[in-house]
Amino acid sequence: MPTTLDAKGLTCPMPVLKTKKALKEVPAGETLTVLATDPGSVKDMEAFCRTTGNELLESGEEGGVFRYLIRKGA
Repeated sequence: MPTTLDAKGLTCPMPVLKTKKALKEVPAGETLTVLATDPGSVKDMEAFCRTTGNELLESGEEGGVFRYLIRKGA
């Protein structure tokens, strides 16, 4: 079952910290969708995934809400 984290309204670094915590509950290979409104989260999520071995499958923005699809690494 896909997991979604609502981090809307939070500012840096909270979206990344909440993502890190939420990923602990996600089995390896499964995905987490993160919704955020902080424009700084774009670079933060890219860097977070690169440094933690998780894969940023998709990222986009619609109506001021940034959406990230992250696959948890092994």
